[in-house]
Amino acid sequence: MVRLSKSCVLLSNSSACIMNSDSKYNLRGVSSSKEDVHSAIIGLDKGLFPNAFCKIYPDYFSGEPDYCSIVHADGAGSKSSLAYLYWKETGDLSVWKGIAQDAIVMNTDDLICAGSTGPFLFSSIINRNKHLIPAEVLSEIISGSAEFMQQMKEYGIEIHYMGGETADLGDVVKTITVDSTISCRMRRDHVVANNIQPDDVIIGFSSSGKAEYEKTYNSGIGSNGFTAARHDVLNHEYFSKYPETFDSTTAEDLIYSGSKKVSDIFAEAPLNTGKLLLSPTRTYLPVMKTILKKFYDCIHGIIHCSGGGQKKVMHYVDKLHIIKNNLFTAPPVFKLIQQESGAPWKEMFTVFNMGHRLEIYTEEKNAAAIIYIANNLGVDARIIGYCIADDKKKLTIESEFGTFEY
Repeated sequence: MVRLSKSCVLLSNSSACIMNSDSKYNLRGVSSSKEDVHSAIIGLDKGLFPNAFCKIYPDYFSGEPDYCSIVHADGAGSKSSLAYLYWKETGDLSVWKGIAQDAIVMNTDDLICAGSTGPFLFSSIINRNKHLIPAEVLSEIISGSAEFMQQMKEYGIEIHYMGGETADLGDVVKTITVDSTISCRMRRDHVVANNIQPDDVIIGFSSSGKAEYEKTYNSGIGSNGFTAARHDVLNHEYFSKYPETFDSTTAEDLIYSGSKKVSDIFAEAPLNTGKLLLSPTRTYLPVMKTILKKFYDCIHGIIHCSGGGQKKVMHYVDKLHIIKNNLFTAPPVFKLIQQESGAPWKEMFTVFNMGHRLEIYTEEKNAAAIIYIANNLGVDARIIGYCIADDKKKLTIESEFGTFEY
């Protein structure tokens, strides 16, 4: 069993700064831990595999006992507000194609954690304020969805566009929301049920860089934490210019409280600040298509480090100590957010993915082959930690910024 050496500990001077889930994040009307949602659904049926990453149902259409169905809904979240601001500032329509990809990938990459790589049925839900969002924006989003699906088809992944709903809801929606629902059917014996074991290693898959199937550098930010990211980074001049992009009941000092304009260059990255924050959420579908085909029966868990960041796995373990001690160097976008916000690094790891957005839990003997598959597609991967038995569930993160216990 490999015990990777502890990373160098560097204590951040900003560790005393205030930004935790009970302060700035909640004051903006959001929660990284979604405690209200978890409370609301606590009494619902958990499906056939209660610990799977997605809720899994019987195959109601066919009634075949060997199969099951998944229906999953998600979207681009408040990232669409940032896309609106960037488009208004620059006239660059292409950012809306990235939002289309975000709305798809936030679904598909949850589904791969349950073991599915399709075929998928996709339906879009777009709500807009027609006075602010013209037809050309809708066209860009819809064509962006089709282009992403065509690209995935080249890697053997079928996503079928089944239409959807586009509504003009100016009384409800300030700018635009871009969401989707994706469903699939799969064999029950191929489901990854998240039975993570002591002595499993954790393989992390980088969220940044440029994969073979990506056209440009990806900052790695994904589609989580954007209420924090855009307000902590962007300049307060946007408060008066774009009041339609934020909740007017939020205190002014929490709105666009950073120093950056969307066109500003961040020296450590090849994109301007706006594009750095708007990088389309990387999909791991092409990578997982091959991995799941070869290793579905020896993977004990797959975690999408989305809402909840590096703490996400804590929802799926019991009496295990998860130790992440060989993480990727934090991509520049997260350093930018931390510099602008003064957020404690411990909190950063619970809001953002911080460098890897997908984890596989398996025996160490499988790691080299899995890592090779990812590397072959231009996605950096490595063993980022391991699991040991404990009397309760715990998470330790040993990072370049310090050691954090959860």
